[in-house]
Amino acid sequence: ILISWSKQIISGVEYCHRNMIAHRDLQPENLLLDSKCSIKIADFGLSNVMRDGHLLKTCCGSTNYAAPEVISSKHYAGPEVDVWSCGVILYTLLCARLPFDDENIPSLHKKIKAGTYTRPCCLSASARDLISRILVVDPMKRITIPEIRQRPWFTPHLPRYLTVPLPDTIQQAKKIDADIFQEVVKMGFDKDHLVESLHNREQNEVILHAAVSYYLLLDNRFCSTGGYLGAEFQETMEYGSSYMNYCKTPTPALTNYSSRYMDPQGVGSRVHSSDSKAWALGLQSSAHPCAIMMEVCKALQQLNICWKNIGHYNIKCRWAPGYPAPHTNHSIGNEAAIAEIDNIAWISSYLVKFEIQLYKTKEEKYLLDLQRVQGSHFLFLYLCAAFLEQLMFVP
Repeated sequence: ILISWSKQIISGVEYCHRNMIAHRDLQPENLLLDSKCSIKIADFGLSNVMRDGHLLKTCCGSTNYAAPEVISSKHYAGPEVDVWSCGVILYTLLCARLPFDDENIPSLHKKIKAGTYTRPCCLSASARDLISRILVVDPMKRITIPEIRQRPWFTPHLPRYLTVPLPDTIQQAKKIDADIFQEVVKMGFDKDHLVESLHNREQNEVILHAAVSYYLLLDNRFCSTGGYLGAEFQETMEYGSSYMNYCKTPTPALTNYSSRYMDPQGVGSRVHSSDSKAWALGLQSSAHPCAIMMEVCKALQQLNICWKNIGHYNIKCRWAPGYPAPHTNHSIGNEAAIAEIDNIAWISSYLVKFEIQLYKTKEEKYLLDLQRVQGSHFLFLYLCAAFLEQLMFVP
């Protein structure tokens, strides 16, 4: 039963990540059991939405279950810290003790940051192997959920409903089950309010309660009858195809993290096409990061782009085509120069704002990513082409 619970937890966390939610506070206290002894992940008070091009940095959650990068106040994508917490929970369930525990908080932090824990000999070889791959201090080398699904420990006796991914949440929300709808109405909810809540996703308290009741009943039916794996199996397969296409098309979203955590491999028993091509995101370089950023600043200056530093290897930029930036100082911190641009009404419609972020990849290279924040898409694409042309000589 403990192994079954662990697989349910990992599958539930995978579902959250697929919907761009990082839980960030996974611990046994936030795991509930329903009447059928199935796991329900609860308490999303510290969760956050994972947005393309943005990393998370809040230090939160229970220290015993927090990843090294979280307690070190480093930036993180989201999925990798939940995977670490899943590893701690798995260890705790199988060994009846925490892998990292100390009454002294600094000592506890030291153990977590070093990844120092007792490797139990009483566990199976597959369980020890999986735990050792999860509790890796370097998040870039830590195993991902799609990779966990391929491990010998996870695949045996996996229930069918955990093998096939759920249909697209948004598409499913558009379809109303007549029987469930009538059950909710019999509970005393207004029919019009219920329709409004299901179609428009309204959030006032009365309407929200109606929607929650509907989805709880619908979920209970799925759990008891197989639901989407029966009557809607064909639709699920169509979703699986679209999900694979989505996963194969990387965005500069979470850079290396997105491609690793949204990899369709390992979801069920689907086979990844051998002729699929690896996408190259942004501009990759093996040069020293300081040298790369120096060339970036030179390119920005050549293109008359104003900028300011907003973080480690992270720059916020703004560009108005045809309007020269002040040659004395290209930094956005020069408010007098920027005010001159802001005071020209016509230029606001042509103004392009974007961010530049330098990431480190698992291949020990560096990847430069540009993300549009505001302005015309076409102007931004034109700007990217001009910017990359300036950086073609970066090794």
